This record gives sequence, C-alpha cells and structure tokens, in this order.
Amino acid sequence: MTYIAQITKVLSANDIGETGAHQAGILVPKEREILSFFPHLNPKEKNPRVTLVFRETDGITRWDFNFIYYNNRFFGGTRNEYRLTCMTKYLKARNARAGDIVSLFKDMEGRLTIELNRTGLPPATQDDVLILSGGWKVIKI
Repeated sequence: MTYIAQITKVLSANDIGETGAHQAGILVPKEREILSFFPHLNPKEKNPRVTLVFRETDGITRWDFNFIYYNNRFFGGTRNEYRLTCMTKYLKARNARAGDIVSLFKDMEGRLTIELNRTGLPPATQDDVLILSGGWKVIKI
C-alpha cells in the first residue's frame, strides 16, 4: 500500500496506563506537522471530536479512535489540548509497553492504518524524520 502521510509516537508509561493517571488518551502536540495528519476540528465548537477508523496492516482488524480538541479553556474551563482517545483496548490487545512505537498512516483515499513497532527504531532513517516534542515524529514520504 502507498501512504501519503505517516506519524509516529513513542509510547510513554503514561500513554499505556502504567502510571495510574486518568488521562483521556494520548496527547497530540499542537505542531502543524502533526495536526495536519488529523481532520480539522472547529475551534468555535466546545470540545469538537471525530471518530477515526484505523485498520491494522492486515487490512481487516478495525479500531475506532476519537480525535478530540479539548478546548474548554475558551468556554470557561481550563483545557486546551488535542487528544487521541479510545486507544486503551488496542494498546492492551497488542500488549504495548513504554518505548514501543505506534505508527499512524494515511493513504491517498484517506484510509488510516495503525501499526505497533517493538524494535525501538522508527521505520524510516533519521534523515527522513522530523522529531517533535512528546515522542511524536513526522515521517516524510
């Protein structure tokens, strides 16, 4: 399959629930390169969200995750962050550990694929990787 976009996240202990924190999903940085992978969410709407359907590389196994902009700071609250939620079931099913790398891919038709990499190495060479905060990377395709 040919992909037009790929981002990766090195999972932290917090991402996989080892710290006992009650966070809602994986924090997505506000960097343009990362956010451009996801659909645009209307910032004038309180806590806008969209369900994203990811398939594993087998093309069959389906996972539904929510991409949410928790923006209640602009509606009298305190939060102003993007998160990818509803991933716990996937991470448990794949026995994810801190240090594992989750790769998210998008193809020409907008279909999304997810893959867990246990090697500790991103699937591209360092020359093709833009390193961003929080363990996220954009892989240039």
